[in-house]
Amino acid sequence: MELTPQIKDKLDKLQEKYAAMGQDMSAYLDGLLYADFLTYWDYIHLDTLLSLQHPKTSFPDEEIFIMYHQITELYFKLCLHEFSQIAAAKETLTVTFFTDRVKRINAYFTALVSSFEVMVNGMEKEQFLKFRMSLLPASGFQSGQYRMIEISATDFIRLVEKGKREELKDASIEEQFENIYWKAGATELATGKQTLTLKQFINKYATQFLQLVKDRQDSNFSALYHQLKSQGAELSALEEELRKLDLFVNVEWPLSHYKSAVRYLERDPVDIAATGGTNWQKYLPPRFQKRIFYPFLWTEAQMEEWGKGWVVSVLKDLRG
Repeated sequence: MELTPQIKDKLDKLQEKYAAMGQDMSAYLDGLLYADFLTYWDYIHLDTLLSLQHPKTSFPDEEIFIMYHQITELYFKLCLHEFSQIAAAKETLTVTFFTDRVKRINAYFTALVSSFEVMVNGMEKEQFLKFRMSLLPASGFQSGQYRMIEISATDFIRLVEKGKREELKDASIEEQFENIYWKAGATELATGKQTLTLKQFINKYATQFLQLVKDRQDSNFSALYHQLKSQGAELSALEEELRKLDLFVNVEWPLSHYKSAVRYLERDPVDIAATGGTNWQKYLPPRFQKRIFYPFLWTEAQMEEWGKGWVVSVLKDLRG
């Protein structure tokens, strides 16, 4: 093969690169010479990925349950990857960069919401109600990445229990965290005490959550939106994507879970407690907490009806 000027130019640039690092380029070329060609399965660690499903029972549909939750967490990781990029660009943030990255997050949530049919109709109810008992006290409630998405998306006060937001708006982050909305969703139905599910979750993630809140005080999406608005930027496209994100995270995603809970956990006349004892009847429907990341982008009428139409349509479909 002829050593073309283009190849020689690339070799010269490589030589400069390795020389600047005090490295011998010929040793790296030897590495290329002896290394095997990369394969798809090695690159994505396919064998490892496919070995990560370990059901606790012999019910076949439990493996579906495990894989779907693993897929969900990978999508959450994709979302957090975008949140981190946007936060890191705070000092040089442009509307275009911000908008494009929020579009990516919305694409991930589009896939998540549409795929939740796997959970709603993809398992036999009888199997689920049996194998779920082997999972206690674990619960999807314990998704730390989902809480990180919430923290990164809005001012932290928006995640405080609705009835205490005004009272705690000037309180410390630690005090606000003590009153974060999701703690009320993991209380024992009979006694009102914290479930083991919640205690495990707080023990594992509380320190990490509090640090993220502090890190995102000036770089959560709400803060960054107001930063760009103060600069007089045209924000209509960004506002549209933020409204979509608000609905995905605070209406469509929790209500996809609500739809699944109604199918598997609702019995007439008694509702079954969710895995880990979470109070799904009050925790999942958005009308109770009205979690709204960007109230400045919605009308009073829209916020008053937050999620109501979606709940009505879901219950109508499920109950005929």
